[in-house]
Amino acid sequence: MRKVGLVVAVEDDALRQRFGEGHPTKDKMGVILYQTKNCQLYAVRCGAGEIYAAAATQYLIDKYKVAAVLNYGVVGGCTDALHPGEVCVVVKVVHYQYDLFAVDNVPAGRYLEYPDRLLPVSTAFTDLASPELHRVVCASGDKFVGDAAEKLWLHNEFGADICDMESAAILLTCDRNRVPCLIIKAVADSLSGGAAEYWREKNQTAKSCLDYAVEVIDGL
Repeated sequence: MRKVGLVVAVEDDALRQRFGEGHPTKDKMGVILYQTKNCQLYAVRCGAGEIYAAAATQYLIDKYKVAAVLNYGVVGGCTDALHPGEVCVVVKVVHYQYDLFAVDNVPAGRYLEYPDRLLPVSTAFTDLASPELHRVVCASGDKFVGDAAEKLWLHNEFGADICDMESAAILLTCDRNRVPCLIIKAVADSLSGGAAEYWREKNQTAKSCLDYAVEVIDGL
């Protein structure tokens, strides 16, 4: 049976609602094993932020030899086109706070190993996700962006549709290990919604997001 790693920042209530308490591995990262129809799902609640997400992703790859990594969670919308509850498949990520311009004369977000600053997510899984889901660019950095003007800047500068705090870390870590990943996100706070809308919408949108993600991995 296929082993899949699951990295979730803070939205782990959705996992328990769908699968129950699971089987704690009692390892140092608090990984919990869940069983889906076709997969063993090794899930870790990493906490918010790129460093935590990278550490959790690498741990799942090293410790459990997962064949793929799944990330689901809630995000902010960077355009008026996306509203709370809408589920998205991330096809490109920009790490907008990564900036080597002063030394390498390249634009913010550009990793020299990649052809441009929009980092592609492997199509191994994204092509399997429901065609009804939005295909989006995610701006990823170590900041909760609640301000509408800043979200619009991310959209205008990087072409971002959504923003979060983990996707860049997960994608880059998976790429380094040659392990495919799937990143499915649901909008909790709209362009002008901010933190209040995030808290109001977080739990329900995370549940919808997880449902779509499990549908993909069980269809492998």
